[in-house]
Amino acid sequence: MARILIADDDELIAELASEVLIDAGHACGWVTCAEAAWECARRKRPDVLLLDQAMPGESGLTLLRRLRCSPELYDLPVIMFTAMRGADDEAQAIYAGAQDFISKPFEPAWLVTRVARILNRRGDRPRHVDLANAVLPQPTVRAPLRRFI
Repeated sequence: MARILIADDDELIAELASEVLIDAGHACGWVTCAEAAWECARRKRPDVLLLDQAMPGESGLTLLRRLRCSPELYDLPVIMFTAMRGADDEAQAIYAGAQDFISKPFEPAWLVTRVARILNRRGDRPRHVDLANAVLPQPTVRAPLRRFI
């Protein structure tokens, strides 16, 4: 069971996606704006974020960039979940750091499959790796030098 957060200003779509994911055995909740998604993710980190690209106020892409710059949330798996369908929109989302892209309207089985794929990619890795440990090389332990006579 994974914790999934949906950020979508279309409450009907968010509720429908939430019900599909709950039926698949996940814990799921939704919010209607990027700021609420940011606060929820900071308070209780989800395993996956489904993020609408076009929301009032801060856009999903702007939130995604903010997540990728955050030391605490830089590695949060994000699936763009949007009504935008163009190849440019998908490329822009992937370039900004999304792991996947799902166009709305969505097929329920397809949504469950794509979320499962993201979760499987993480495998047994920890939910979060501290940025300092992920980026900085770990010190190597060297054997003491011995003198030869």
